[in-house]
Amino acid sequence: MLLGIDGAGKTTTATTLVASLRNSGARAQLLRNPAGRRWMTRVAARFGTALTPAWANRLESVVRCVNVLLAHSRAAGFHGTTVMDRHVACQLVLRSVRGLPQGVVLPWILARLPRPDAIVLIDVPADVAYSRILRRGEDSETMAYLSSSREAYLEIALARGWHIVDGSGTPQQVAADAMRAVTRTA
Repeated sequence: MLLGIDGAGKTTTATTLVASLRNSGARAQLLRNPAGRRWMTRVAARFGTALTPAWANRLESVVRCVNVLLAHSRAAGFHGTTVMDRHVACQLVLRSVRGLPQGVVLPWILARLPRPDAIVLIDVPADVAYSRILRRGEDSETMAYLSSSREAYLEIALARGWHIVDGSGTPQQVAADAMRAVTRTA
């Protein structure tokens, strides 16, 4: 499972990691678990409105949970390596950053899902993530949001023993570092 702030390189790393595994002859699949935030932001803008943080969180949580549940059902029937790009834990970080309570449902779901073999936090400084987000031009985040998200992710990663990998290198370097971190403790 790959986690990290927006612009950390999760999707790029996941794609590179799966391609590398397949090139080495291993069976691998990539399952993405988005929350639909970009889509919701575009729809709200089209109607000249914005969602309140509480409503945005509710909708994102539902979309993320449905995607994660579907991904877990697909992973259960797959004989090979499944790389998940994002997970329910991302929603818990978002809630923390937005000053919202963890709630009951998300922690309950997270506790009942199969535990991944490894959780990797792709970590980059907020300014690196910010410049990546600007370059891709699909969404926008503030430096304050990215900084507090990074702090929340690092705090949780250290508390839960997740692998932390520097996401500042090339996609190939980051994927190789993630693989080394996972296999070192496997």
